Amino acid sequence: MRKVIQKQRVLGSIDISKIEIDLRSRDEMPKILLGLQYIYCTDEIREEVFKILEAMIPSGTDKNNGRPGMELWKILVLGCVRLSHNFDYDKLHDFANNHRTLREMLGHGLVDSDYYYRLQTLKDNVSLFTPEILDRINQVVVKAGHRLIYQKKSEKTELKGKCDSVVVETDVHYPTDINLLFDAIRKVITLLSRLCREAGINGWRKSNYNLKTIKQLYRKIQKLKRSKSKSKDEEKKAQKEEEIKQAHMTYIGVVEYFLARVNESLVELEEVDTDTDTDTDTDAPGNIGFNGICNWVKILEIKHFVDHAYRQIDQIRRRKFFNETIPHEEKVFSLF
Repeated sequence: MRKVIQKQRVLGSIDISKIEIDLRSRDEMPKILLGLQYIYCTDEIREEVFKILEAMIPSGTDKNNGRPGMELWKILVLGCVRLSHNFDYDKLHDFANNHRTLREMLGHGLVDSDYYYRLQTLKDNVSLFTPEILDRINQVVVKAGHRLIYQKKSEKTELKGKCDSVVVETDVHYPTDINLLFDAIRKVITLLSRLCREAGINGWRKSNYNLKTIKQLYRKIQKLKRSKSKSKDEEKKAQKEEEIKQAHMTYIGVVEYFLARVNESLVELEEVDTDTDTDTDTDAPGNIGFNGICNWVKILEIKHFVDHAYRQIDQIRRRKFFNETIPHEEKVFSLF
């Protein structure tokens, strides 16, 4: 037996509409409780929300018979508090048993003032408050919020919102075409050298040295971009621009050399067949016998990064040598 809410209030309990909430508090809890109080006190919204909550009751369950389970209103209250504060169940357990206003919202009064929620009870019941149920309730609440806003404003008024943001340190680099090209060739060489070693194919023993060489060229371009001449001498500016173009050309040329070697190694990998995997689907494209379907997937991943590398080379050429502005829709900000 599970009900949405107990219609007969407990002796000494306060009607939800009359619960006094501290409006001076800057904590999130009073705001959440005010929202829940508004939902409960507004007949139209309460009926819609309660119908959605009834979806949590398993089909075939009798609402009037059997051992009583936690009321769905309590699950809604505790679920909203947990999500809004990003509580784990231990923190929720403490608040459910010790926060006075929250317990009033849960319907506890004089008779059951010492009622104690067990941790496992909270886990078993609040877990029923699924993202799908929350999303449906959110739709109802958002519409109610819009109606409140438009009560004092014209319907033609645009709805505007404000948000606060904070800068967080991250190790993600600013996306440029040269560092995205390095990301692509780095993944290609790393994955390919590992796969060739498993297949017994030579040619990539110095993969770490090769990557170091490419990275040095990439770093050289970065330094050149940061050390542009401040002189008004047009000849010096032209020399600096030519030096930067030459660095880009060298960088691209070395990457293209390794991409050509990569394509040759991929052909070799697709031709390897030691018949070690008898269960491999022989009709699969690029089927390889040294480890079957797993290595075929690895080859597809390498080709994926190869395509990224060729795209970045094309964009670098267009930008640096043909002075073309790359359209925003063609740009990629991360390969991962």
